[in-house]
Amino acid sequence: MLKIDSKFIQKVQQSEELEELYPLLQNAIELEHSTIPPYLTAMFSIKPGKNLEDRKIIHSIVIEEMMHMTIAANILNALGGQPYISNSDFVPEYPGPLPMGIGNGLIVGLEKYSKACVKNVFMEIEEPENPLVFKSFSLAATQDFSTIGQFYLALQQKIEEIAPIELPGDKSKQVTSAFFDPALLFPIYTRHDAVNAINIIVEQGEGTSISPLDQDGEIAHYYRFEELFKGKKLIKDDTAPNGFSFSGPDIPFNPDDVYPLFPNTKIAMLPTGSEEWNRMKQFNTSYFSLLQGLHKTFNGDPAGLDNTIGIMYDLKLTAEKLCATPFPGKEGYTIGPSFEYITVPSEIAV
Repeated sequence: MLKIDSKFIQKVQQSEELEELYPLLQNAIELEHSTIPPYLTAMFSIKPGKNLEDRKIIHSIVIEEMMHMTIAANILNALGGQPYISNSDFVPEYPGPLPMGIGNGLIVGLEKYSKACVKNVFMEIEEPENPLVFKSFSLAATQDFSTIGQFYLALQQKIEEIAPIELPGDKSKQVTSAFFDPALLFPIYTRHDAVNAINIIVEQGEGTSISPLDQDGEIAHYYRFEELFKGKKLIKDDTAPNGFSFSGPDIPFNPDDVYPLFPNTKIAMLPTGSEEWNRMKQFNTSYFSLLQGLHKTFNGDPAGLDNTIGIMYDLKLTAEKLCATPFPGKEGYTIGPSFEYITVPSEIAV
């Protein structure tokens, strides 16, 4: 389980002014973003046209993590703060703990897709305080730390406590998009809007305390990853504990249809000036441009979210080429995307 340092919960609970919540919501944006590179790396490592259901499930979770990041930015803007996306501190170092994570807790890297990665990393990131148990599978829960969901619920409670009904932020900075369901990504103008938006983040990630489904009837991230690990779809089952069981269709997986990425590849590992080095530089240039585009989107150019779709497509194409490229000097491995922060000349930045 991703252990969130208790000091962040305490800071939320001790806040008396909205301004004290600004850095904590910035932390939330950083946390939502930090899960995306590991998930994308695993997805890109799947060979084109192979392991289709695995790719589909990971892709659906990535899209929702992007939406959660946008929701967190919308809440920060609604409270009167300002998101910061395109600075070097925003990008995590992989492998390492995720933002707000306790140093001796979960270490997350960039590696190829595998059942072990799903169980030991992805399910750990998304695990709720008390995961529901279906049939024989169980993960123990303890009470001596906080989960992502608990952090969000503390934020929700504090906003309900100290925020005015009409939130003070600039309404023109609220981001929506035809790419997302308007019932899930909506402008946050009021305290009630913020409360509802946080419920969406928590339930899509962890489910509810009594169901693996979120309020939209979709399976939460934790249980979608559990589907991948078990290789079976989770379906309603009135005869099973909690009303669901992993008795649905098989999710076939062939490990031979995954590129053998060298884990946690860095551009410095590649021969400077080589074709491989240039391809990695191209990837990180697109990644920086994406972050810069998102920064502008969340800071007064909300229509820019749709304009980043083209950059995301370039990022995908370059990453897939990297994953198929043999790693120079490391026989049997291919190159994984590094998601490293670089500065880009202004004339090519978004």
